[in-house]
Amino acid sequence: MKSLYSVNRQFKFGSFIYDYNLLRQDRKTLSLTVTPDLNICVKTPNNADDERIELFLRRKWLWLEKQLKFFGKYKRKKYQREYISGESFHYLGRQHRLIVKNGSENKVAFIRGILSVLTIGLVSDGEYNKALIEMWIEERISKIFNERFEVVKKRFDYKKMPKLGIREMKRRWGSFLNKKKVLLNPKLIHMPKDCIDYVITHELCHMRYKNHDKKFFALLYEKYPKWQKTKEKLEEIGALIL
Repeated sequence: MKSLYSVNRQFKFGSFIYDYNLLRQDRKTLSLTVTPDLNICVKTPNNADDERIELFLRRKWLWLEKQLKFFGKYKRKKYQREYISGESFHYLGRQHRLIVKNGSENKVAFIRGILSVLTIGLVSDGEYNKALIEMWIEERISKIFNERFEVVKKRFDYKKMPKLGIREMKRRWGSFLNKKKVLLNPKLIHMPKDCIDYVITHELCHMRYKNHDKKFFALLYEKYPKWQKTKEKLEEIGALIL
């Protein structure tokens, strides 16, 4: 996807002035994200003019101000996760508290909204706890992604369905490879299931249309009518927790 950053653009609304990055892409819609370090990014179609961008930002002004206040209030320095009781983890769109206890076996499970880790080692052994959690997450990724893929693919009438794969990607939630495989970013396990469904739907639409043209988006609307709201939620949560 070709894109171009235009740095140091400004949006003025009343007495407020915001600096933001403008990212033009081969896309149909506009989106707005605010990262925890208070950077603002506006993604637009390549042919979007300044008037359209200005109107979009005016409509998003209240949400933008709330996000900036939120991150400004709760902004904190990144820390090295210790994998001990009291920390929090995101799973399927929700934040869960971690509790580590001694047990007769190694086991990770959700109990009433708590990520519970039973360990035969020391509860303070962060590296051991980390290994247990990561093995559990890998199992959940495989299970949840395959479940959602089975659900979503029923919306399509393809004679031959691509296989599902998992691959870490820095800038993508998903990818489609030559009508043979749909790849999902393992970090999607932190997102709500509807966001996972949206990404799968998006990539399966590429089975029929390679580019993000009118036909592609018509198919996407048909298979996932609320894709725009879900995409915005995906970007907002992703900026918050990743």
